[in-house]
Amino acid sequence: MGAEPRTLPPSPNWYCTRSSDAVPGGLFGFAARTSVFLVRVGPGAGAITGTPAFRVIGELVGHTERVSGFTFSHHPGQYNLCATSSDDGTVKIWDVETKTVVKEHALHQHTISALHWSPRVKDLIVSGDEKGVLFCYWINRNDTQRLFVEPRTIFCLTCSPHHEDLVAIGYKDGLVVIIDISKKGEIIHRLRGHDDEIHSIAWCPLLGEECLSINQEENSEPEIPNGKVAVQTTEAKGCYLATGSKDQTIRIWSCSKSRGVMTLKIPFLKRRGGGVDPTVKERLWLTLHWPKNQPTQLVSSCFGGELLLWDLTQCWRRKYTLFGASEGQNHSRIVFNLCPLQTEDDKQLLLSTSMDRDVKCWDMSTLECCWTLPSLGGFAYSLAFSPEDTGYLAIGVGDGMIRVWNTSSRKNSYDVKNFWQGVKSKVTALCWHPKKEHCLAFGTDDGKVGLYDTFSNKPPQISSTYHKRTVYTLAWGPPVPPMSLEGEGDRPSFTLYSCGGEGVVFQHNPWKFSGEAFDINKLIRDTNAVKYKLPVHTEISWKADGKFMALGNEDGSIEVFQAPSLKLVCTIQQHHKLLNTMSWHHEHGGQPELSYLLASGSNNAVIYVHNLKDVLESDPESPVTITEPFRTLSGHTAKITCLAWSPHHDGILVSASYDGTAQVWDTLREQPLHNFRGHRGRLLCVVWSPLDPECIYSGADDFCVYRWLPSAQDHSRPPQGKKSIELEKKRFSQPKPKPKKKKKPTSQMPVKQEPLEGHEEENTKENEVPVENGVSDPEGEEEEEPEAQPPLPEVLWEHGPGAPREPVSCIPTSSSCEKSKAPLNSKVTLLKKEPPKEKPEALMKKRKARSMLPLSTSLDHRSKEELHHDCLVLATAKHRPEVNADASVDLEERFHLGLFTDRDALYKMIETEGKGHLDNGHPELFHQLMLWKGDLQGVLQTAAERGELTDSLVAMAPVAGYHVWLGAVEAFAKQLCFQDQHVKAASHLLSIHKVYEAVELLRANHFYREAIAVAKARLRPEDPVLKDLYLSWGAVLERDGHYAVAAKCYLGATSPFDAAKVLAKKGDTASLRTAAELAVISGENELAALLALRCAQELLPTKNWVGAQEALQLHKSLQGQRLVFCLLELLCRHLEEKQLPEAAGGSYHTWATDTEGPFVQRVTSVWKSAFGLDSPGQCRAALQRLQDIKYPSATNNTPSKQLLLHICHDLTLAVLNQEAASWDEAVQALLRAVMRSYDSGNFTIMQGVCSAFLPDGCGHLRDKLGDHQSSAAAALRSVEAFCMYGRLYEVWWSLSGPGSEPSIWVRAEHQKTLAAGQSQQVDRDKASAEEMRCGATEPSERLSEESMRVLSTCQGLFSEPHASLQNAQRTAARVQETLAEMIHQHQKSLLCTSTASGPSKSEPEQETGPESQCNSKGENEPVSLPELTRRLTEANQRIAKFPERIKTWPFPDVLECCLVLLHIRSQCPGSVPQDLQQQAQELLQKYGDTKLYGRHCQTFCT
Repeated sequence: MGAEPRTLPPSPNWYCTRSSDAVPGGLFGFAARTSVFLVRVGPGAGAITGTPAFRVIGELVGHTERVSGFTFSHHPGQYNLCATSSDDGTVKIWDVETKTVVKEHALHQHTISALHWSPRVKDLIVSGDEKGVLFCYWINRNDTQRLFVEPRTIFCLTCSPHHEDLVAIGYKDGLVVIIDISKKGEIIHRLRGHDDEIHSIAWCPLLGEECLSINQEENSEPEIPNGKVAVQTTEAKGCYLATGSKDQTIRIWSCSKSRGVMTLKIPFLKRRGGGVDPTVKERLWLTLHWPKNQPTQLVSSCFGGELLLWDLTQCWRRKYTLFGASEGQNHSRIVFNLCPLQTEDDKQLLLSTSMDRDVKCWDMSTLECCWTLPSLGGFAYSLAFSPEDTGYLAIGVGDGMIRVWNTSSRKNSYDVKNFWQGVKSKVTALCWHPKKEHCLAFGTDDGKVGLYDTFSNKPPQISSTYHKRTVYTLAWGPPVPPMSLEGEGDRPSFTLYSCGGEGVVFQHNPWKFSGEAFDINKLIRDTNAVKYKLPVHTEISWKADGKFMALGNEDGSIEVFQAPSLKLVCTIQQHHKLLNTMSWHHEHGGQPELSYLLASGSNNAVIYVHNLKDVLESDPESPVTITEPFRTLSGHTAKITCLAWSPHHDGILVSASYDGTAQVWDTLREQPLHNFRGHRGRLLCVVWSPLDPECIYSGADDFCVYRWLPSAQDHSRPPQGKKSIELEKKRFSQPKPKPKKKKKPTSQMPVKQEPLEGHEEENTKENEVPVENGVSDPEGEEEEEPEAQPPLPEVLWEHGPGAPREPVSCIPTSSSCEKSKAPLNSKVTLLKKEPPKEKPEALMKKRKARSMLPLSTSLDHRSKEELHHDCLVLATAKHRPEVNADASVDLEERFHLGLFTDRDALYKMIETEGKGHLDNGHPELFHQLMLWKGDLQGVLQTAAERGELTDSLVAMAPVAGYHVWLGAVEAFAKQLCFQDQHVKAASHLLSIHKVYEAVELLRANHFYREAIAVAKARLRPEDPVLKDLYLSWGAVLERDGHYAVAAKCYLGATSPFDAAKVLAKKGDTASLRTAAELAVISGENELAALLALRCAQELLPTKNWVGAQEALQLHKSLQGQRLVFCLLELLCRHLEEKQLPEAAGGSYHTWATDTEGPFVQRVTSVWKSAFGLDSPGQCRAALQRLQDIKYPSATNNTPSKQLLLHICHDLTLAVLNQEAASWDEAVQALLRAVMRSYDSGNFTIMQGVCSAFLPDGCGHLRDKLGDHQSSAAAALRSVEAFCMYGRLYEVWWSLSGPGSEPSIWVRAEHQKTLAAGQSQQVDRDKASAEEMRCGATEPSERLSEESMRVLSTCQGLFSEPHASLQNAQRTAARVQETLAEMIHQHQKSLLCTSTASGPSKSEPEQETGPESQCNSKGENEPVSLPELTRRLTEANQRIAKFPERIKTWPFPDVLECCLVLLHIRSQCPGSVPQDLQQQAQELLQKYGDTKLYGRHCQTFCT
């Protein structure tokens, strides 16, 4: 891919004990997401002089899930080998020079948590997983050993640098063990002291314990741990071990004593200038590094990202030194990894990775920070260069932070500043203020819009008006009403416009940002008197002069408005899918008219460029609809997400796409130039550097921003077919299922998220935690990953501005049946619905009804003594009212006797029985008892409070009164809503005549069909609620892709315009025709004509001429287009007769099969018979309609079908003008048709047009025009010249035998092909000329009479004024190409000097060949810049002196015609008249001063 691009890489992975490493010589690597990034450090990095010596040099790609471990081989001779472990269960060994996998294994069954390459054994790699299983893997002999030491979670492990069999392991619970792998994992030491996770283990670099004079701690462990005498082996004696734990301590262990000898408590230091709330506890990660050449010192991390250098010789003082004494050098968040590096110039460095997403390099001699490599923790959604602070690039990232990169810094290639305050969400849109320095607007995923002053540390201003969904785009533009109507002092010169996912564009006042923003749809509606539904906006772009604003819409249309009233000027109906991006051409180029170019990209992977100069300058009274692009750029295979014009060139565009590539285009020639394929994901944004013409920045969903040079790319166009990254992304997004791994359920209501837009942090630990201060910080347990959650049918609308913006499936449409949420045990419920099995007769008996008074009944079935006592108590109560207190208590205890005593006692019995029913879960029986009691109102109130109302209770409610019934029904409806029975609840609301409440309830729960049925039946037809229902349901259906039903809704809402538009969104011919018919019926004439024409154009590729004419017949305003399609059909039939591939196949009308007579006569006769065009007035009316349609000029890349349509449009104008006797216009239209085929390089079509319209030459046209000198006469001479040009080539090709004429002749390659072909032909002609002199056949025998006649009439081709003009134009173009080549070579030379390991010094000299020099004489010496400027000025002055008729009416290449004629003469001597031959030779000698014609001039003119 040429030179390695500068990379802003993804963030190093968090919470990994060893995810970065370095080897002597200056190679550093760190794990980021699913890959490993390699960084060259030191003199070998090839950095620019004066900048930090490091450079990202590559990436190791192969894992499908997060890389959890990374380690180099530290053995001399194999520094190029490294190992990685991943959550996908594999351990891979890599060769970093080739970036390929050497070996791998997948032995682990659980998540791998630790990895290390033994510093003593060259081929040993040890890995451990979260279940405590250890694997030793010997690469050379491909042998493995499985060890299960402890049933605990391994957190880290480190192999001994002194003994090849010892491995220290740290566990999650704080235990540290040292094992001997040669003895099947026997535990040599069990070190207890920590009580939390072991984050890091470091061996003392020196063997023996003499380096530290440490006394045993007072609180240290006893010498006989766990009741066993430690085994004292020779291997374990005399070595120190340091461990860092989450318990905030560092412990130094003595292996000879098997106990701790020192404990260091991590101090809490004041962090980040004291700006952080001290109550916010930040999780500690304690990582260690024991310097190899400083055994008495130890480096550790701290709470807030500080690094400490401990002095172990003064353990009683706990002395430490802080790294980076000056402010701002330390990390701002906890540090995860430390690794030493020795550069080629023997500098001792230390590299650290942190939660603040920075990689820092420290000089161990000074403890100062050498450089910082920033990184990204999310998708790169947006890129924007500041127009005032030139070189400052703002990057909107999905990790909730904005980066501002000073790309012009000469001291630091990665001078990046982070902004996180007030963001708290993914940054999806950015836009700098066009005039105010340091003012940056941002938009977020949650709809927030804010303003940052990047020069200060102040929090941003946040707009009080939020979007309901993701902010797609931001743009600064002039104020529009009502903001523009304010006073001069209260009106800013620029206001901020934001477009959100809900389709609304807000205008924000930057001076009153806390005030309310204005929806510009209201202004658009008022100014343009819009009656139909406005489209959903997805993109906004202001022209640089602030006079026009373009709005892109969800249906693919583009609307251009004139400021400040936002009057609709034109509508572009080109894209038919959601529009993602638009960009106006800059205004400071060499061609001011290019500022009217508007490039746009959508989901259909094609880029269209429209030239709006004529429309915007004419200021039409009514909006113009544009259906033809100025240029079409095809090549991408997925949606277009971003477009950016080069500020240094005219017409050069770069595009970003979901196919994973960025493409540079020459839009004026429709030519792809360079394709960048460095990203591993879908591109979301791209921007051209304002400082460097050869520098582009791009961002993608691979968490990377690349700086790359177009000229250094190996490819010129995007990959085609299945090479697209879209398929790769789908494959990698599905992680492998892991056996035996159970995940804890987290939420019963997960939300399915779209994998691309806005949810980037898949399979990385950092996105499983909440966001704080712009970065994630976990507290407590980790959240589950999205893959473990069952998806719901609801899908969120998500976007990146890039993003891409696509309405995805929303809430399902309602049906006629009841909608309810499926319970978690829905499968079990379904199983219970099986048909019942046959039961024995005994079980088939009728079930006895449940007793209403079960407690009383049960008390009547007690023992005889109890029943007798009941009788006595009852008798006492009935016949002795003056009972004593004991008898009263006895009676109250026997409540069942209330059935036989008074009413109060009965009420107590009923209450007791009712309570029992409630306790047993039978509220309906309780309600019946209360009804028996007569307390219906109390029953209803209790049931309503408990949510136990039933249909029967509500049915009886009227007995208690009208108001009681109303309250009961309302309470029951609310209860049914809680039970998700919304339709039934609405029915009950209708029973009490609450129609509006019932309709709103149904609509709120997406029962649109039922809501409309109710509203239609119960409300007045003109009620606005009904129309609102139709529109709401139509919007939901349209978003879900149910276009036909949505159209019905819009028709029901009396919005036929919206109905036709939504039907047309499908894009197929049947839908387009139906939409056109619907528009005709409803009187939407302009829309009907547009849709009918689009339908006819869609039928062109299949040659369905009958269907196309039927579609055009739908609207009378398309009569002119019917004539065009008729002529196109007849021309295709004519070309088929000549067996040309451009017109093969198709179904024709019966009138197209008649091939008798001249072509023009057949056309006019069909027009009269089939279309009734038989009077000059009708011809003039058709002319008036067709003349208003302007098509852009053709290029080499114009598709042949589109080219034929445009040519036939011009030919139709020519025939109509002939019928109206307007011969001047007829000739000019005919010339335009011929020129289109000539400019496109399609020789066959040009010959077909000439043979059909001018079979006998241009004599009849000359007779009609007369002898007067007019523009038409000059145009006729051009037509004659092109006809003779084609016939001249036919004569030349006839000399080579049959079948030699090519079917396609491409102008872009014409000059090179001509030069090469003619060079070979010259040699052959010399030999053939000799043969002619020796008695070869006569020329008259080789050339027919017709060919001889053609040669004799070629005088008109050799026009000296045109030859002189073409020579001046070639000179100007050659000088411009040379200037571009000089800039290219200069950029390459800078690249070579800045990259020491790049190309050799001889390469630029080799590339600077003769083609890069502009020298008419052919010398080898290059031309200076003043000389080039002089030549360009002279050429432009010469061009300006030519008459307009010469410049307006072009000729074929005169020198090319001279060469073809002389070739024919060399092959057939005597066939060319002498005067014609002499004239051709003189023109070649006079104007053939370029290398292209120089050799041939020497051949034919000497």
